[in-house]
Amino acid sequence: MDTRQKVSTPSWVKYALVGAIVIALIPSFLVRCTRVDSSAVGVRFNKLSLTEQGTLDASPVTGYVFYCPITTDVFKYPTYVQRVDYDPFTVTTRDAAIFTMDPTMAYYLNRAKAVDVFFKYRRDLADIEAGYMRTVIYDAYRISANNYTSDELMANRAKFENEVRLMLDSALTAEGFIVTEFTSQITPPESLRKMIDAKNAAVQAALKAENEVKEAEANAKIAVAKAEGEAKAMKIKADAEAYYNRTISASLSKLIIQEDWIEKWDGKLPQVQGGDQMMPVVNFNNSKE
Repeated sequence: MDTRQKVSTPSWVKYALVGAIVIALIPSFLVRCTRVDSSAVGVRFNKLSLTEQGTLDASPVTGYVFYCPITTDVFKYPTYVQRVDYDPFTVTTRDAAIFTMDPTMAYYLNRAKAVDVFFKYRRDLADIEAGYMRTVIYDAYRISANNYTSDELMANRAKFENEVRLMLDSALTAEGFIVTEFTSQITPPESLRKMIDAKNAAVQAALKAENEVKEAEANAKIAVAKAEGEAKAMKIKADAEAYYNRTISASLSKLIIQEDWIEKWDGKLPQVQGGDQMMPVVNFNNSKE
């Protein structure tokens, strides 16, 4: 027979143990901590504070933030530059031409506007980019494009993009988003692009023809100048040869005459009557020459 008796635990001990466990777990349910680093801004808000007047009890926070998850929460927004490459979309000009726009934007959130952004959108930045921001960009393109014909838009693309950028800056800055970069690729309709290509080809052909005419004129001037130079050179040469020939002929004519006289001379000198004797005649002028 077992003489040992079971020792029962007093009730109060059980209740104390349960109470201690509950007390230990209460902070984990009532108090939480999160960290908001310097590259972001946190919005701590009261879940129950949204009144009939539409006001929200919220404040910006940074660093380590303690809050009660039952009634309070913390929403975080990054404040460094965000880059968004949107899918292309189309807009229509005043003359019903359809252009394709392919925008890319860089922006950052104004810290001072973080509470207002959360109060208005209750979304993270990715959702705001895909929703509100894309709508603003599309409207800026649509409104601006409607002020241009297709030819005017192609001739004034820089002005058109500047107008779009000004509209974006005005709308987004008021909401707390600062645009730092905005670029877009504007693609005209295929029919207009073919016309532009044909026009450019015609312009290039005209420039080529004009250059060829100028080149031909230049070559002709070069040829004329060369021919005139050669003609002048030939004339100078001919004049020199003629002068040479005249000089040689003049100098040779007297020699030829003397040579002919010598060949025909019979060895007898001409004589003149001088008293009772005959005297030879000598041409001293020829002998000097």
